[in-house]
Amino acid sequence: MDLLNTLVDKGLRRETPTRAEALAVLATTDDELLDVVAAAGKVRRHWFGRRVKLNYLVNLKSGLCPEDCSYCSQRLGSKADILKYTWLKPDEASRAAAAGLAGGAKRVCLVASGRGPTDRDVDRVSDTIKAIKEQNEDVEVCACLGLLSDGQAERLREAGADAYNHNLNTSESTYGEITTTHTYADRVDTVRKAHAAGLSACSGLIAGMGETDEDLVDVVFSLRELDPDSVPVNFLIPFEGTPLAKEWNLTPQRCLRILAMVRFVCPDVEVRIAGGREVHLRTMQPLALHLANSIFLGDYLTSEGQAGKADLEMIADAGFEVEGAGEVTLPEHRTGSGCGSHEGSGCGSHEGSCGSHEGGGVCGTVPASAPAPAASASASADEPRPDLVAVRRRGAGTDLAPNA
Repeated sequence: MDLLNTLVDKGLRRETPTRAEALAVLATTDDELLDVVAAAGKVRRHWFGRRVKLNYLVNLKSGLCPEDCSYCSQRLGSKADILKYTWLKPDEASRAAAAGLAGGAKRVCLVASGRGPTDRDVDRVSDTIKAIKEQNEDVEVCACLGLLSDGQAERLREAGADAYNHNLNTSESTYGEITTTHTYADRVDTVRKAHAAGLSACSGLIAGMGETDEDLVDVVFSLRELDPDSVPVNFLIPFEGTPLAKEWNLTPQRCLRILAMVRFVCPDVEVRIAGGREVHLRTMQPLALHLANSIFLGDYLTSEGQAGKADLEMIADAGFEVEGAGEVTLPEHRTGSGCGSHEGSGCGSHEGSCGSHEGGGVCGTVPASAPAPAASASASADEPRPDLVAVRRRGAGTDLAPNA
């Protein structure tokens, strides 16, 4: 296809595709899907080789959020039967992080529900960052605490944070249909605050909320303009007890086309498959590794993910390798540009903390799922699969061992 050849050439030159080209990727047919994956895979391998970066979420404070984000199981008025607990102590969070690091993660993502942190909350998280780094000096730490006030990003940076995650989630034109308690501009402001403070900025999206192709392209182009180091791509999990519980709009093929479009628009960015991959990509997850160079290991914020051992086996079986702690994620041209992260700034390193849309308050993460049971032979690819959504009952905030 001339379109794909053009997009590969542009990706290797870090040239932005046109909106029409991005929309055309989403409009490709299932017969063309492997060609799309192969083309985007050339761009992915050019900038990131066959490395897969592993990240591990620690939910510092779960539920009881005052914001009304429709996708979120922790939202105001949510009836989802999730874990609810207040702040973990620094030593508790450090122990939870250790499980992910032992499983091969090189980044720990500290997430807390809520509109945004108080200064006391920043102190708590700062103490947690120090506790984690005392045990693991080289670990990357990303915070996802919601909307930041002036000076808070700088304080997190001084405490040792490497990155800050705050997702745009959807297009500016439709944002008000998803959330009413804060604005799209509020989110943009927080990403800019993180960037200005020298933190590696991470910001992504949620697909599957009923948006149009134009909405998806709008938010990805907005992200490119913000120039975050990483872009987490979440796939909505329609959590029972939330307003979007009936929104089952994604097929594995649709998810792959979305990831390919993101890769073409942000060719040298760390693209992370975040919440929902187990629910919507299912057995097609290995193909997605040809598009994204980063995933979460184990469970998410309020939902269970694929077993950590299964993730590692999937990566190896697909011919990829786990990125080592000493390896630099970003392409060389993006390193050392002053973001204050281990790998520099620009549009392709630290994937940020939450990136999975099960709700980190305003951070916007997506609930993932438990390991997918075998589907019946008669199951349609796009029929609702609530059986794949499992509420997290282990790890942080419980007495049970975490999944890592």
